[in-house]
Amino acid sequence: MKPRSFRLAASSVCLAATTLIAATAAPAQAGPDDVRRGAPSAPSTVGPVLAATDRLASVVAGALADPATRGRLVPAVTAGPVDLLAVRLDARTERAARSANQAVLAAKGLPATSGSVLRLRLGHENMAAALTRAEVPLVAAAPTDDATTAVTGHDPAGGQVVLDPVRLPARPVLVVEVDVARAMERGLAQVRQELAARNLTAARPAARTQAGYWATKVNAVRLGDDKEPWIKGGAEIFTVVTGFGLDGKATASIVEMPYLDNDGTVYHPNQLLVHFNGYKYNLADVVMWEDDGDTNYRDLAKALITALLTIVDQGVYTPLVNAIIDAMPASWWTDDPDYVDSWYTLSTGSSGRLHGAAANGWMDVAPYWVQPL
Repeated sequence: MKPRSFRLAASSVCLAATTLIAATAAPAQAGPDDVRRGAPSAPSTVGPVLAATDRLASVVAGALADPATRGRLVPAVTAGPVDLLAVRLDARTERAARSANQAVLAAKGLPATSGSVLRLRLGHENMAAALTRAEVPLVAAAPTDDATTAVTGHDPAGGQVVLDPVRLPARPVLVVEVDVARAMERGLAQVRQELAARNLTAARPAARTQAGYWATKVNAVRLGDDKEPWIKGGAEIFTVVTGFGLDGKATASIVEMPYLDNDGTVYHPNQLLVHFNGYKYNLADVVMWEDDGDTNYRDLAKALITALLTIVDQGVYTPLVNAIIDAMPASWWTDDPDYVDSWYTLSTGSSGRLHGAAANGWMDVAPYWVQPL
């Protein structure tokens, strides 16, 4: 799984990119001297998601000390990510997985009934060969911070190994992580519900009552090269589209962009991003974010609601990007969720290549006329 993170910081007006740890598409291979055995120094702050997944990684590693368990689990993980609440290991691991899953759901602001959001995957595709040779893997939790300087690998034989997050270790690693795609689908549905409950989503007239309307279609999109650590899995991209509704109130719509799998790659989604039939003005703003696994969707909904309720229609369009960014908690400028880029004042006539304000991506857009049924 190739990484894609776009962590940036905001200044008062302009936006500047922060430096990320450099890693190549094929990470440098670490030798035996590139790991340090023993307990790693604890980071100054560990978020609840990482705390829960690291505890579970330690338990999973203990289960893999049994050759029969290892023989069942390793081939499954080599074939693809495994749902940690569905896989059958031993009673202790199953209890730990259920407990960790509930802790992660709470940390992400998701209902306790949301189901499984934890999975186990291979750390890097280059590790598959070592596993076929029956090498015993380490188990590590995916960090929720791109700038991490050390990763804790739990050894089935006991103890811990400190791994370099930039250089690929010689020993295979299985990674416990949040299934971000599944969590984001459920979390954004919750955000949409909370926005709708406050009448903060653009109410669109029924298509049958119109001759049609203009939308903005994304023909192509590319996001910047992030050089993310090898252990981090792909984050999911979502976009907040803001404008003034037909009643003059500031509104927000959430658009998922699941196809943005890799940085530095051009995608051609032909996706409708802005629907102008729900807006008072022919202008809208776009703010793009990613979820690295640590996003609290309840906090996201609260931040959006707070921002939108403070904006007043002055009879002329006012860009909403800064208000949205300023409302986000300070912790969201570390790694959860990451700000990617923003586009100001897209109009019904926007066309061609539009570079984001943070210079971290571009979109090729075109007006699109939506015909009524």
